Amino acid sequence: MAYWEIKNVAVRGVTGTVPNHPVKSAELPYFTQEEADTFDATVGIKNRYIAPNDVCASDLCLDAGERLLAGLGWEKESVDVLLFASVTGDYKTPPTSAILQDRMGLPSSTFVLDVPMGCCGCMYCINVAGNMLSAGTAKRALILVGDTAMRMGNPNDKSRGPLFGDSGTALALEYDPTVADIIIDFNTMGSGYQALMTPHGGYRHPVTPESFVEEDFGNGIIRAPKDALINGMDVFSFAITKPPISVKKMLEKQGLDKDKDVDYFLVHQANKLIVDRLVKKLKLPVEKVPYNLQEFGNLGGASILMLMSSEIGDELTSRPLTLLCSSFGLGLTWGTMLLNTQPMTVLPINKI
Repeated sequence: MAYWEIKNVAVRGVTGTVPNHPVKSAELPYFTQEEADTFDATVGIKNRYIAPNDVCASDLCLDAGERLLAGLGWEKESVDVLLFASVTGDYKTPPTSAILQDRMGLPSSTFVLDVPMGCCGCMYCINVAGNMLSAGTAKRALILVGDTAMRMGNPNDKSRGPLFGDSGTALALEYDPTVADIIIDFNTMGSGYQALMTPHGGYRHPVTPESFVEEDFGNGIIRAPKDALINGMDVFSFAITKPPISVKKMLEKQGLDKDKDVDYFLVHQANKLIVDRLVKKLKLPVEKVPYNLQEFGNLGGASILMLMSSEIGDELTSRPLTLLCSSFGLGLTWGTMLLNTQPMTVLPINKI
């Protein structure tokens, strides 16, 4: 396994932003009442926040980032690194991180990078920015993670449409030689890339008139080649096998007792069925596994940061915590991160 030991990097703050447009699963037009009840019991998503078409992930991240910088009292000139993790950037080119550098008024010396790694995007950003800060050459990094994933798919696709919410989150990192290492384990299984993908729209399969032709696959699955797809069975099988192995090895390698040494397990909020299965398979203490998908749905790469903001924010501000985080998604990729935090700034989730 590829272990990364990131030294001298502290988490200073976190927050999130969602569109002020809640959508309740029970009110979706393609659900009968029986289907809505089954969806609630198995998937666990009661509500999500969906952005209007004129609001991008960068807009939500901009709000979160601006508020976090103000809450921390960081001068914009002090931000050395800006990373933007999203699969719904403003354009194919240029990189959205460059646009955000200008919109936020950050100095031209700020290193910017787009990280389109889906549900593992936050963890990838922490690894990239953390390694840049570790040597002390750069002192401060702002990580922005968000998506407007709903508009990637077909609104009539019952296999995908009810799952994703829109959000933007911000995380602040700073060079600090007194803190514990951040440990991250990354894995990739590129052979499974077709389980989560958008077939048309890139340069392998550019958009053509055929890209817009919808096909009915049965069971309410309706989509065209331009629409993002989820192969549910392949994703489920992947999510309940690969990530648990990584979590177990992290616990063993770091000599951690899951009952005594870890305060919270932050698991990517894909759906209740997957998270519950991971909890059962790993025999995790249920009181240490917070959920927020009932309120926000699957937020992709922003999932872990939103859990920090919505579920354990009070504790993050008041005491040190040991967090074990698990993410999995596009690629197929998965990662486990051990994060020992000191009291930090956690701002309330904003709705715009």
